[in-house]
Order: sequence, then C-alpha cells, then structure tokens
Amino acid sequence: MKIGIYGYGNLGRGVEKAFAKNPDMELTGIFTRRDPAAVQTETGAPVYAAAQAEEFTGIIDVMILCGGSATDLPEMTPALARQFSVVDSFDTHARIPEHFDRVDREAFRTGHTALISGGWDPGLFSLARLYMNAALPDGRDYTFWGRGVSQGHSDAIRRIPGVKDARQYTVPIAEAVEQVRAGKQPELTAREKHLRECFVVAEEGADRDRIERTIREMPNYFADYDTTVTFVTEEELKRDHSALPHGGEVIRSGKTSAENGHVMSFSLKLDSNPEFTGSVLLACARAVGRMHARGVFGCHTLFDVAPADLSILSREELRGRLL
Repeated sequence: MKIGIYGYGNLGRGVEKAFAKNPDMELTGIFTRRDPAAVQTETGAPVYAAAQAEEFTGIIDVMILCGGSATDLPEMTPALARQFSVVDSFDTHARIPEHFDRVDREAFRTGHTALISGGWDPGLFSLARLYMNAALPDGRDYTFWGRGVSQGHSDAIRRIPGVKDARQYTVPIAEAVEQVRAGKQPELTAREKHLRECFVVAEEGADRDRIERTIREMPNYFADYDTTVTFVTEEELKRDHSALPHGGEVIRSGKTSAENGHVMSFSLKLDSNPEFTGSVLLACARAVGRMHARGVFGCHTLFDVAPADLSILSREELRGRLL
C-alpha cells in the first residue's frame, strides 16, 4: 500500500518511523510547506512541496495528514479528500461532528475514503469508551490524560501571534483519579479533573500579558481549566521540555445488579506521543486502504472500522494468535 505524509513536524516524523514496523506499507513521499531541499528526513524518503501533492493523485493510496487541529486540519482534510483517501488526527473533540460532515461531503462526492480523529484520544480511547459503555450500560466513564505533552494544545499556543515556541502539559488531579478508581462515581467538572501547564517562549518585544490572557481564555483548549503560563527562554525549553511523553487512562465504573459493581480501565504510558500516534495513524491508513478497495467511501471514524482491517495479520492469523 502506497502512503504519503502531508506535513513534517513531530507527528510526521512519528509516522515516518512507523514504516519500519509495517512492511506491508510503502512511504511514497513526504509533502511539506517548507522548502523541500531544506528538509532532512529520518529515513531518506523523498520530499516534495505541498503543492506537488496533486501530481500523486492515483499513485498514493492513502495520504496521512499531520497538520494541527487548531487551523490546519479543518481546511486541509476536506481539501485533500477531494484528491486522495485520507487519515487525520483531528483532536478538537467539540468540533468533531462539524469536521466529520465537511470531510464526508468531499470524500463521498469524489469516491474517496477518509478517517478522521485517528490516534489515541480521540481514537483508541474512544474505542475503549465504546466497549466499556456496551459492557456496562449502567455506569459512568472518566478520561484522564497525562502528565504529558499535548501536541494539539502546544500547537494552538504556537499559533498565537508573538509566540515563538511552546509546550503544554496536561496534568491529572490525583484526588480525582483516586476517587474514580475506587468506584465512587464522583461528579467532576473539567477543571476538577485536570490542570494545564504552559511553557512559552515569547518573541522579542511581544506583549506577554496579551499572550497569557489569550491562552487562558482560549475556548475548547484552556478556558475551562486552571491554567498556568510560564515564560521561558529557548534554551530552557530545549533543555527541560524537549521530550514528548504522554499517556492517560479511561475508566468506567458501573453495576450489573444492585449488589455487584465493576471498574474497567484502559491506560497508556508513552515515551513519545508523536511516535505512538504516528503508529496508530499508519494502522488507520491500512484500514482506509482496505475499505476503499471494497468500495466503502465517505468519512469514517474508528467506530466504523472493523478491528481486523487495522492489523497486518490475516483473519486466520488473528483467530489463531489473538482470539
């Protein structure tokens, strides 16, 4: 299966590395908005200007889009779905229905297959919530993220005028996690479940008060949380915040009778958020390629994907090894 990577930041590099573990997939090219001649890839894969992508229509089976959710993917995914079957990692939960509808129109109209919001949340955690709700319909689920670097939230900060670079950490509140794991089913607001820590490199002469205010008031990202903003130098950011760990846990607590309660959980601990997310996106691309070959067009999420379509293993191998 021939795959393209559109966008070559941390996530694009993570997808590129995943090809070494997926021998049924071939990286045809990396497409960037930067000068291709100035881009040094991890594997020596060919690099093209983003504008050249249309030359690969009919050659690339699935294009994996590695832009940010704040401003890139809302425009990028529907536009490229006119030319390719696509996968993205759109992670602004509140806007997923709107994004889905826009991509679905373009993909269905042009006979392509799209999968949005791949990755681990949304993505694998979404599947965990679905399975848990199906098994324990009488219950309540909770999702905790971190402590780790959120790529989407960090990108949203970097888009603020006057910001040169940034890292954002999502931090679960320990008392809330303990209550949920104990099966107490507390009523928790977003603010009671997580803190957000932002480390920001401001451009010289930038209005720091305005930057901090913009971060704290940003809807869908920071407005509903207790958020700290710390300004640091480029050297401090590189020294103390260059790694990209993340993780989290989905927990559902419920009852099957008046006497018996149960707690289900699914957790991740990631040394590299972009490498893990890239690996999930490549599995999603495999599923999209297979669905397209069967004539399944339009937009989909992981809820719509048969689990076997994600795996390199055959149906017979899956039954023998994993069932």
